[in-house]
This record gives sequence, C-alpha cells and structure tokens, in this order.
Amino acid sequence: MTDSVYVGNAGQDAALDRGWLLGHFKDVSDPRHSEDVEIKWGVHPRGDERGQWVTGEERTALLVLISGRFRVELPGRSVLLAEQGDYVVWGRSVDHSWFAEEESVVLTVRWPSLPGYKATD
Repeated sequence: MTDSVYVGNAGQDAALDRGWLLGHFKDVSDPRHSEDVEIKWGVHPRGDERGQWVTGEERTALLVLISGRFRVELPGRSVLLAEQGDYVVWGRSVDHSWFAEEESVVLTVRWPSLPGYKATD
C-alpha cells in the first residue's frame, strides 16, 4: 500500500472489519478512510437477520444485491431484493432492519460516515 492507493479483495478485507471496506472508522493514514461515505461488503448466511431495528438514522443508504435473496424491512413496507442488481435507497430518519432469505451478498453504501453507529453482537 502507498499513501494514496490500496488494492484488496472485498471478501477478504470485509472479514477484518465486520464487512466495512471504507469509512470514518479506518485509520486516517489509510486511503479507505472517509468521513463522506461508508461502504460495506456484506456476506450473510441464510436466516441471518439484524437483531434490532436501526432507529434514529441520520444517514442515507443504498443497498445493492450481488447474490441471493435479501429482505429489507422499512416502516410499513417490506422490500425483497431477489435479482442481481436489485437495490433499495432510504433516507435519513427511516428506520430499518433486514433478513437474508438465502445466502446473500449485498453492497451497502451509506453517507455521510458518522461515528457512533455500531451494531451490538
């Protein structure tokens, strides 16, 4: 790695930081450090689900299905991502949760990258 270039593999790198590839939580000397955006390579086994709904969201999010079947739960609405490339976008103040109906890979982009958001195990 040089000061401004990083080359990696999403599957391998994601395993090191709960799926997150880019965001404020990376060291400031790392080219993957960003306070503007966060990117996650999420690999979810069938039946994996978010334990609690995210509430009080202050970011906008884009979730793109790479493979599998993945359901995103939003207030009053359930969105099924079933075809490669299906995606959903939600804005600030939209609570959400999710469930992997099949083994799934999803790419999540959130902005801005804000400290203080972390799922508990």
